[in-house]
Amino acid sequence: MRQKRYETAARISGRVILLVLLTATALLAPVPDLTQTGAEVRAAPGADPDVPRLGRAWPVGLRPPVLRTWEPPATAYGRGHRGVDLAAPAGTPVRAVAAGRVSFAGRVAGRGVVSVEITGTGDPPLRTTYEPVRASVAKGDTVGAGDVVGVVEAAGSHCVAPCVHWGLRRGDAYLNPLSLLPPWLLHGPTRLLPVWGVRVPGG
Repeated sequence: MRQKRYETAARISGRVILLVLLTATALLAPVPDLTQTGAEVRAAPGADPDVPRLGRAWPVGLRPPVLRTWEPPATAYGRGHRGVDLAAPAGTPVRAVAAGRVSFAGRVAGRGVVSVEITGTGDPPLRTTYEPVRASVAKGDTVGAGDVVGVVEAAGSHCVAPCVHWGLRRGDAYLNPLSLLPPWLLHGPTRLLPVWGVRVPGG
């Protein structure tokens, strides 16, 4: 009988130790980002050090899936992708990433385009572009970060799925628009995992 108690206690102790080890491993491991956006953003080239992280909003949604990342061309006229494609169905509100002044709102080659010069970014200033967008602003309007500048148009996208092409330029130089976003927008806020055995406040 005593032997049986020892065996039962040993089994329980072994399970408790295993649970403690698994909990410690989970707590010490980096928290994976399983969203498509996170995976795509980490695969993109690094941020441009000459671009201030002034962005306070994504152009569409909250951390939307990135369908195609920034692929700078080898030459001025070379092949590449001079912006980032973000998944967004038609009718989705398109927002200014940072505060600025609308420098263009109209159609280019049949597509609706909105461009915003970002305040306080030098001469020439940084300029973001969004297309295809049906504009709700006009040239000369001032916009704040997160202000709606239009909605995604049903036609005119070069993506296989509906998307917004988001570009960034300084003068004639194309830059990576993701460089505008600070880490908390790119990857989301820090997440805390619950600790086994510790009561959640208010829960």
